[in-house]
Amino acid sequence: MTTRIELRVNGTDRAIEIEDGTSLLELLRDDCGLISPKDGCSPQGQCGCCTVIVDGRALVSCATPAVRAAGKSITTLEGFSELERETFADSFIAAGGLQCGFCTPGIVARAKVLIDKNPDPTDDQINRVLSMHHCRCTGYVKIVDSIKLAAKALREEAAPELERSGRVGTSTPRYQARELALGDRRFIDDMSFPDMLLGAVLLSEHPRALIKQIDTSKAKEIPGVVAIVTAADTPGERSQGLIYKDWPMFVAEGEETRYVGDVIAAVAAVDRRIARKAAQAIAVDYEVRKPITSPEEALKPDAPKLHKKGNLLSKSEINRGDVEQALRNSAHVASHTFQTQFIEHMFLEPEACIAMPEGDGLRVYTQGQGVFDDRRQIASFMGLPEEKVYVELVTNGGAFGGKEDMSIQAQTALLARVAGKPVKLTLSREESLRLHPKRHPIKMTYTVGCDDQGRLMAVKAFMVGDKGAYASVGTKVLERAAGHCTGPYKVDNVHVESLAVYTNNPPCGAMRGFGANQAAFGIESMLDILAERVGIDGWEIRYLNALDVGDKFCTGQQLECSVGLKKTLEAVKERYRGARYAGIACGIKNVGIGNGLPEYGKAMLEVRSDGSVAIYTGFTEMGQGLFTVLQQTACEETGLPPSVFAHVSADTKYDLDCGQTTASRGTFLGCRGVQEAARKLKADLDQRKTLRDLAGKTYYGEVLIDDTTSLEAKAEKPKTHFAYGFATQVVILDDDGRVAKVIAAHDVGKVMNPALLEGQLEGSIHMGLGYALTEEFRVEGGVPQTMTVNSQGLLRARHMPEVELFMIEEEHPDGPYGAKGVGEIGLVPTAPAVAGALYKFDGIRRFALPMKDSPAARFIRGGAAPNK
Repeated sequence: MTTRIELRVNGTDRAIEIEDGTSLLELLRDDCGLISPKDGCSPQGQCGCCTVIVDGRALVSCATPAVRAAGKSITTLEGFSELERETFADSFIAAGGLQCGFCTPGIVARAKVLIDKNPDPTDDQINRVLSMHHCRCTGYVKIVDSIKLAAKALREEAAPELERSGRVGTSTPRYQARELALGDRRFIDDMSFPDMLLGAVLLSEHPRALIKQIDTSKAKEIPGVVAIVTAADTPGERSQGLIYKDWPMFVAEGEETRYVGDVIAAVAAVDRRIARKAAQAIAVDYEVRKPITSPEEALKPDAPKLHKKGNLLSKSEINRGDVEQALRNSAHVASHTFQTQFIEHMFLEPEACIAMPEGDGLRVYTQGQGVFDDRRQIASFMGLPEEKVYVELVTNGGAFGGKEDMSIQAQTALLARVAGKPVKLTLSREESLRLHPKRHPIKMTYTVGCDDQGRLMAVKAFMVGDKGAYASVGTKVLERAAGHCTGPYKVDNVHVESLAVYTNNPPCGAMRGFGANQAAFGIESMLDILAERVGIDGWEIRYLNALDVGDKFCTGQQLECSVGLKKTLEAVKERYRGARYAGIACGIKNVGIGNGLPEYGKAMLEVRSDGSVAIYTGFTEMGQGLFTVLQQTACEETGLPPSVFAHVSADTKYDLDCGQTTASRGTFLGCRGVQEAARKLKADLDQRKTLRDLAGKTYYGEVLIDDTTSLEAKAEKPKTHFAYGFATQVVILDDDGRVAKVIAAHDVGKVMNPALLEGQLEGSIHMGLGYALTEEFRVEGGVPQTMTVNSQGLLRARHMPEVELFMIEEEHPDGPYGAKGVGEIGLVPTAPAVAGALYKFDGIRRFALPMKDSPAARFIRGGAAPNK
């Protein structure tokens, strides 16, 4: 049935026919063509991205039935006055209050309602209204600052000042910041093309079941259905993967499902509602089998093999010195077992893809973290030469590692090929939670010895990671956990074994920190335990053992330069010792994949006829600010203003394959590539040529780093990575056991953009606090139990403590202007620092994450944190 409703949208009276069950968000986006309200969790109404103003009240439109809007006045950001649009945009740019930008328009809508009622809101008032919103990128600190700045600007009718030079070291505005703040920059789900169909997928109902039959007959009878595809329709190689091709894009009849996110079928129809209805009409005959839900169970000799090679995906091992003898010689030895949890990335933009036929090939719009890896896998799946598949990145709404693997690109491409039309497929939040990989839960048993002064003598560790259903990059995550098992400390005797094990749980893959933060929770906790036995404090034992130039890292690599760990410790010393309930932890995180992999930084500058210069890169912008620092690098090298470099893109137009945007290497390698290209452009400009003279010319830049060695190589002088970041964090609790302050000192090499860097670290700390205290993607019997945004345990704005940052610039000679990557290290030390602070508060050692039993966690969950 349909209903005709009348309402006013952005000052214009509208009469619209809607179907039963239509939400206000669907009406605004589908019927009115408005894109500023974003769909992050429909119909849960929990993320806040779809917030609009209804008769002066801020409401989440995905959970508001459209019929309730009848007779009301609706305002979206498109309907703000020009003064309001300019003020909010400039304020969020100046204060650094946006990163990926997906959540920002909803926050701006709610901020307008607040400021209309209260022109001078306090921090507490702003935090209270932000409780209806989630932001996974910023840590909220700069969002609060942005709203305060907007309120001030609207009161005084004075626009905020913006940095315009574009030079390295300045807070140059984020690339496309204005469009992001106002919701004008299109994400994939905001895009449309003539005759475009909408897609949907059918996912497995069971973590482990034999598929006996897939019956699509009833689905095909539904009017509006154009194409249905299953494994039988795959024209090329059905299984794909970044390292191992073990992940089927469709599970076929006669095969077992391996987790509840396996794709069984995909549908394209004239609208999304019909596509989803048809997907659910597909009948699947399952023979349900008992899932394997723990690594211990999977490693039993009689366990069913989930993959042909068995259930052990990989084993990484480091063995240096004589660990057993060193432990016998130690004055103090401690041994404990630690357990970390599944974590959901919770990027605000669910997975989406558009594919369309183009000649005898395909054009694909992806939000993935590696356009060339996407192209390689799509071409393989479709049975096409890679040159027949053009892939373009549409800058995504957050990723944190969760968009490295293929999600729905292959299925969308096949639908487009079969239907002969453009197809857009966007996952619901629940489908997203089921489908993409999580952070690895790792069980770690540590035995650590030190002498009577606190100097580390030996570290022995055994790690077992739950790989879940498919390999993803799990081999490398567990390898990285092993390589970081001693933390940023000098230890001559090390023996670690690290296993990645298949189960029927959701796959686990890359997530910010990539094994280093799991290892940090173990080794940093062990240092606290040993410090207490020796009779020294947490700062002293860390400074005593801190790595410096010339020392050997866990893997045996001798560090040659840019080791600022001791400086980070010195920066926080007095604050740590001056607080009653303070925990301290250090962190180290590799920059670059390393381990023997040649790594490229490539860029192309293309001079256009209008006098602008386009920057092309192989790396992905996902809110971290990469495109902005690429712009700044081009400005620095050429002396040209940012307005000249108005277009930055990642696509397969040029051969700029640099692999995934991962391992905190985007700035290091991407900017090096732009440096090389921009210097060539500058040489031509120095010959008195203008940009219009150079129209049509391209400038290629490339840097190659290929001197790292793999763990397996057993090199005499190993070099597992080309650079490392270092950090020390202090977490301080108040007298009620709540997290009151975080002090973070980070060796960043060089501050490229202060506002972006601060935002990255504040966001990392926010994520690290959630990891420590409340976040968990609960899985029981292979079936996820936390299937909403709110059930993930993310911290809200009101939970974010004060953050004090210290930037240590220990420049790296190979980095752009000395810079190193900081995208991951910001949360490596956070959890053990929280654990140390909690021990100071209540005397309880905690060995498992999240620390939900703690007073700090109870405060976040809404319960009272008891006094001591």
